[in-house]
Amino acid sequence: MIDTKNSLIAEDILVNYQEIKNNFSNDNLKIVVSHFGIFTQDLVNSLVEGNEILMTSIGDNKMIRKRVFSILIEGLQNIRKHGEQDDLQRQLGFLIIGKNEKIYKINFGNIISSEESSHISKQIEFINEQTSEEIKKFYIKELSENVFSKKGGAGLGFIIMKMKSNNKLISNIKKINDQFSFLSLETTLDRI
Repeated sequence: MIDTKNSLIAEDILVNYQEIKNNFSNDNLKIVVSHFGIFTQDLVNSLVEGNEILMTSIGDNKMIRKRVFSILIEGLQNIRKHGEQDDLQRQLGFLIIGKNEKIYKINFGNIISSEESSHISKQIEFINEQTSEEIKKFYIKELSENVFSKKGGAGLGFIIMKMKSNNKLISNIKKINDQFSFLSLETTLDRI
């Protein structure tokens, strides 16, 4: 477990992580994957592979597994590529996956720049307002324009997550201090 005693930012994220985990339990979701800390590429690979094995063992069909796979890759790469570091220079985040008979609920959390929080909120709001057809057209347009951010992303992750889940992205941004905020992003995916 990550030491949070010497980092106010880490403590803040841990509190949010624990609250969200509690909400999953309150919503009668069985938590099948849960991680708080640093996401190395090896850990990302392991989480994705382990989740695939779990989903196969409980009988989820291939299409659902592929959609969850895509959402996980986009969310975890977002944490790794775009997450900011805490006051101890650690790029912290979390992942929680819960399920019941009807849905998977996936929640990602990471540190973002407070400066970027308004842009991220507007981007998610715009994506959520689009129909399935509109979001596909927007995705193709964004893909063809190849506009990359200063951290190397083209802004497609949220779009892919929306397309694969067929549900809205629910974001919550909490300001930690003038420099950093905390982003929690949740989506659900129908299992049937």
